Amino acid sequence: MIEKSYSPKDIEEKWYRLWLEKGYFQAESKSSKPSYCIVIPPPNVTGSLHIGHALDATLQDILIRWKRMSGFNALWLPGTDHAGIATQNVVEKDLKKEGLDRHKLGRDEFIRRVWKWKGEYGGRIISQLKRLGASCDWSRERFTLDEGLSKAVREVFVRLYEEGLIYRGDYIINWCPRCHTALSDLEVEHEEIKGKLYHIKYPFANEKGYLTVATTRPETMLGDVAVAVNPDDERYKGIVGKVLRLPLLNREIPVIADEFVDPEFGTGAVKVTPAHDPNDFEMARRHNLPFIKIMTGDAKMSDDAGPYKGQDRFKCRENVLSDLQSLELLGDAKEHTINLGHCYRCKTVVEPYLSKQWFVKTKPLAQEAIKAVKDKRINIIPEGWENSYFDWMENIKDWCISRQIWWGHRIPVWYCQDMQSEECKNHGGIIVSIETPEKCPSCGSNKITQDEDVLDTWFSSALWPFSTLGWPAETDDLKTFYPTSVLVTGFDIIFFWVARMIMMGLKFMGDAPFRDVYIHALIRDSHGQKMSKSKGNVVDPLEIIDTYGADAFRFTLTAFAAQGRDIKFSVDRVEGYRHFINKIWNATRFILMNIKDAEEVKSVKEISCLSLADRWILNRLAGVIEEVNKALDEYRFNDAASVLYQFVWHEFCDWYLEMVKPTLARDDDNKGRSAAISTLLHILEISLRLLHPFMPFITEKLWHDIPSQRDKEADSICVQRYPKPEDSPTDRDAERKMNIIMDAIIGIRSIRGELNLPPSLELKALINTSDGTKDILNENVIYISKLAKVKDIEIGEDITKPQDAATSVRPSMQIFVPLTGLLDMDAEIKRLEKEILKIEETASQLRKKLSNREFVSKAPKEVVEENKAKYDDFIEKIHKIQENIEKLKQLRRKDG
Repeated sequence: MIEKSYSPKDIEEKWYRLWLEKGYFQAESKSSKPSYCIVIPPPNVTGSLHIGHALDATLQDILIRWKRMSGFNALWLPGTDHAGIATQNVVEKDLKKEGLDRHKLGRDEFIRRVWKWKGEYGGRIISQLKRLGASCDWSRERFTLDEGLSKAVREVFVRLYEEGLIYRGDYIINWCPRCHTALSDLEVEHEEIKGKLYHIKYPFANEKGYLTVATTRPETMLGDVAVAVNPDDERYKGIVGKVLRLPLLNREIPVIADEFVDPEFGTGAVKVTPAHDPNDFEMARRHNLPFIKIMTGDAKMSDDAGPYKGQDRFKCRENVLSDLQSLELLGDAKEHTINLGHCYRCKTVVEPYLSKQWFVKTKPLAQEAIKAVKDKRINIIPEGWENSYFDWMENIKDWCISRQIWWGHRIPVWYCQDMQSEECKNHGGIIVSIETPEKCPSCGSNKITQDEDVLDTWFSSALWPFSTLGWPAETDDLKTFYPTSVLVTGFDIIFFWVARMIMMGLKFMGDAPFRDVYIHALIRDSHGQKMSKSKGNVVDPLEIIDTYGADAFRFTLTAFAAQGRDIKFSVDRVEGYRHFINKIWNATRFILMNIKDAEEVKSVKEISCLSLADRWILNRLAGVIEEVNKALDEYRFNDAASVLYQFVWHEFCDWYLEMVKPTLARDDDNKGRSAAISTLLHILEISLRLLHPFMPFITEKLWHDIPSQRDKEADSICVQRYPKPEDSPTDRDAERKMNIIMDAIIGIRSIRGELNLPPSLELKALINTSDGTKDILNENVIYISKLAKVKDIEIGEDITKPQDAATSVRPSMQIFVPLTGLLDMDAEIKRLEKEILKIEETASQLRKKLSNREFVSKAPKEVVEENKAKYDDFIEKIHKIQENIEKLKQLRRKDG
């Protein structure tokens, strides 16, 4: 006998340990089974499980368990990302506590310290994924700095370089002064802030007068090399080609014409600072203007900033504005919204910065990646994300791949210091090699030094679907599992990662890295707000698992994972699905308690005396199996969860179990009981298999408690066959008949509920219906009596409504319940009127709130919508109660 109540912790630890010991999660490099593969989006080695990871992993685990049970050689390949900037930041903070920094340690010792940190803390998120029930093949776990992956990185870099798709050059990049490294456009987080648009007067060098320029960054004027106007701007027709004197530094700069300038912005005249603005950089190249860097890598002013040398950039801004004011060269300062970029790691304000970096030419790679989605070699689900993908790929910029940090894949480039041969001089002494060279291959000098920079973390991640399978070696894993089947990920890394994997997979494997990309929604709090530490609304998945169990948490995430719709998460919902798990537990316990020792259990397909209820639930099961498989095939996770919830809780537990209780309670040995027991176990066992991918722990535990499994000591539910529709007999006519019976029961229950008649009160019911329906109801009156708690039922074609009866109209029938002696109508009307007053008081408070313009304008949109929905619910309740009062008054008048 199973325990009276369900305790997740003990069950989860026991069964996960068994799964690992038995090797159930391990895929085969060679197999006659069809292959199915998912590579996990590798979480950062610094990370701990957050709710986004939990959703991501849950959906992947559902797919992999479903496919494994469906007869596939299913591989879920796990791993972690070395997370260059993030990991280096963590270790540097630890060093700071010791009074050290990486430069004092030196590169080799610092890298050793990072590996030591990784060994101590890097496995944290892996153990947390196991707590969630992730059925990854842990024997294949990879790390982006593994030896094999490092080899793949070098191979790709060298081949792209040799094809001219990787180059080194001066370019404006995003620079983080705190992390001292370049950032790609995707690694910059933008935030709208209120700033100022300053109007500065630039005097003419050879005549009186000035030109007014508008800028949001006055400190960068120290690096100006020109002022630009639009050639079609009539205001400035006569001044193009004239010379201005740069305020504060007195450098002479020209006025140029360029179509990029927007005449509507500011005064229509803009300063050109090519070393500190990407648009100005391009403009300077078009006009052959010089580049002047007026900042250092730590965002302090350089020698070229003149008297402002050494000042912090923001202090310099203050001083520049003050000095311009003193010279009467500062005009208006107007309010202006600025889209300010911050480092995605440390949140420092990013500087556009001229620097020598390594880049990938992405346009040639993007063309094939666009085609792959357009011709459906890759399906993006939901399809709406395709437009975002195309828009980004069609306007893609070269990818800056070098980072000025130490932790990561060091760029496989060396520089010859001697350059003694012509060949050496021709290629600038640059040596690009997969293997570490001992000397310069051109001149033989052993004076070579490796590039100090490392590659962007996303460079190695872009190779993940094939490097993890052994590429560049032609391994059995690569042959069996590439291309992978589906990538499950969030929309926030479509461009960081998904697009780059597609480009690299097509380039180096000649095929797309995956067939489907499923983009799941964002998890928000219960008010629809984005979760963040600053808001205090972050949910810790491990705390949820500790409180409610992994199964309840997983099922909650799945139930709300609708395509294209963000999830409003609340702990109350997890508690609700914990009740669902309790329902399954108690139903299983009830069934097992009702099985007698040595009682024969037959296959339902062999039983000829199945009742209508038996045939109905078996038919419904066949339909549910089909619906769940179809929903999972189409990545409609929430629909699959909903179908299972409705079937198990309502149809199986609330309806069928209640219908067969009288049969089970009979002591005599009868065929009806045998059929019911066989049907119950058939439904339970298949339901557990259907539920297993969603809630693996409780289904494993309960499956082993079913006599047929317990007796033969079956291995595990996770390697059993996933149900198919043909596993359960179908009987459409039984479903049609049972729907009629259920309509009658629901009709009687609705009268009981509307009139607040206690469940213990047995009613009389009269049902007026037609011939076919009448026969079905009469043949199955036992179900109506039991489930509607009716002691006396009259069913016929010519039944008229008694004067004192309440009515319920259902398809193909009218139901009357006489109320004489059952209800004090005056007392019930008074009770309902009091209830209306309570609801109206609450609704009135909400109405005042929603009438407050300040609340509606300032409160988050989601909160306003939630309050409107509550108000509408209260109004609907009031209308419903008023309808019930009116019904009672009508009955009272007729009775009188």
